[in-house]
Amino acid sequence: MRCGGVALLLAAVALTTRCERRDVLELGDADFDYLAAEHETMLVMFYAPWCGHCKKLSPDFAKAASWLKGSVQLAKVDCTANADTCRGFGASAYPLLKVFRNGVDSGTYDGPRTAEGMVHYMKKQTGPDSVLLRTEEDLQAFINNYDASIVGFFQPDSAGLPEYLKAAALLREQFRFAHSSDPSLGQPYSLQQQGVLLFRPPRLSSRFEEDSVLYKDHVTVASLRRFIRDNLYGLCPHLTLENKDRLRVRDLLTVYYDLDYRLNPTGSKYWRNRVLKVVSRYSSRGLSFAVANKNDFLSELEEDFGLGMSEGAELPLVTIQTRLGHKYTMREEFTRDGSSLERFLDDYFSGLLKRYIKSQSIPENNNSPVKVVVAESFEDVVNQPDKDVLLQFFSPRCPHCKKLSPVYIELAQQLYLDPNIIIAEMDATANDVPLGYDVQGFPTIYFAPAGKKDQPIRYEGTRELKDFVKFLKRESRRPLVLNGVREEL
Repeated sequence: MRCGGVALLLAAVALTTRCERRDVLELGDADFDYLAAEHETMLVMFYAPWCGHCKKLSPDFAKAASWLKGSVQLAKVDCTANADTCRGFGASAYPLLKVFRNGVDSGTYDGPRTAEGMVHYMKKQTGPDSVLLRTEEDLQAFINNYDASIVGFFQPDSAGLPEYLKAAALLREQFRFAHSSDPSLGQPYSLQQQGVLLFRPPRLSSRFEEDSVLYKDHVTVASLRRFIRDNLYGLCPHLTLENKDRLRVRDLLTVYYDLDYRLNPTGSKYWRNRVLKVVSRYSSRGLSFAVANKNDFLSELEEDFGLGMSEGAELPLVTIQTRLGHKYTMREEFTRDGSSLERFLDDYFSGLLKRYIKSQSIPENNNSPVKVVVAESFEDVVNQPDKDVLLQFFSPRCPHCKKLSPVYIELAQQLYLDPNIIIAEMDATANDVPLGYDVQGFPTIYFAPAGKKDQPIRYEGTRELKDFVKFLKRESRRPLVLNGVREEL
């Protein structure tokens, strides 16, 4: 029985996987044009079988296809076997995802690459750019949504309606739009004649701010976009993996807890209201606020803020991250009356908080030719005003870094007796990378010149000893001392 049960389970899993794969349409040079034209909205993945990123995306893509079945078609094109089609749509790096409407290329897909994210994004691609609302019931059904809603109220001959619909067509991938020719539907929300109302999601309703915001100015695409951007999230929005980049363009305080409006709406609202009660008194001081599901950001909380899940497991965790990359954590336990959060904010605005810096320990012995830099010692080593510093950001697991190591050590040895230059390295996986240094891959090498520490120069040359020396001779304002011999300028 036990073996039979396992066999049945494995068969069911295999059947589900095959069904998900069948939900993804396979297109090629011979049939792309006429099959794509049969679908009102379609998401196409251009891929190569050898592509690691494609293999990683494939299960989520298949799952999204299954969830979207009947509303949005998902398809894929093997570019190693269908070069003409892929070339025609500019597929040269994989995977490339594009949205098609009735077979016409509508643009590159730039949404999330998780199954849930693709479903959420593609559902916004279906139907009209702006939904026509005729009755109060239509309006209530539209705004009673998990996401925010934008509704325009215009007379049929209004000059503002065409511009509003143009904005809806351009912004539909980001926001939900509807319109009505009956302005009386907007009267309960302070609309007198014509205008646009932004309705925040009902799940974020609170007594600390209005549920809707009225836009009464002349409608243009630019002004409407600005209005939505400034009012969409309200005082304390729900930070997610999908919107985090948009919310983090400002200095942001985030409260993390067991937030789930679908499975735990009561607890989610309870803690958010505790937060709102406090932060509403600080809303005009240049700091933005958000709440987030702690489980969505576990690795970030631990790696970037040093907050393990054993700390206040049942209580919210609080962080601040500024646009400059400065980070702060609330170490005091979150109190239900909000007093600890209030003290944390008062200390932040008074400049009394100590920044959190992810850093290895400063080495006790740092006399080798290649100096070890950690985040805590960066200022003292790299930003010495009278020293030129060549700094390599590396990862211990990076094979290119390991290959560079003997060359980098030899460079440091040749310059060891030069009193004006430091050859250094920093493990960028274990230390915060300072502002001004863009590290996306490894190794990344920068030169921090004496007297110009705010203008580091990225090294773009080959990783050969002679090329490093040539670069340093060019960038350093003083002659190098190579193997104890001072070079001539």
